[in-house]
Amino acid sequence: MKDFRSLKVWEKSHELTLKIYKATDGFPKHELYGVTSQIRRAAVSVPTNIAEGSGKDSDGELKRFFLIAMGSASELEYLLILARDLNYLTDEAYQEMQTQLIEIRKMLNAFIQRLKGGGS
Repeated sequence: MKDFRSLKVWEKSHELTLKIYKATDGFPKHELYGVTSQIRRAAVSVPTNIAEGSGKDSDGELKRFFLIAMGSASELEYLLILARDLNYLTDEAYQEMQTQLIEIRKMLNAFIQRLKGGGS
């Protein structure tokens, strides 16, 4: 069991989630239960699954939650593209978030690869 707050990948995914919440405040009100809700849910799912997995007592369970976080990161990647293409995000905001997301995905992948040798 690890303290999730000590993990750099959790810290970075939390920072991205905060940025996404601020950015989606400016989305059209008619999207509140559409893209806004989905993008926020996907963003929150990444650090949430990292935190939940860190509370488990086996590498296999930790890996499973990190894989879920990776899936949520992929969902978020698409939703950021959609938000940009709908002109809800500027190209600059999109690029900044996409760069952060790529870094988070690389970190998650490194963790998952290390855990594959551990116990699955």
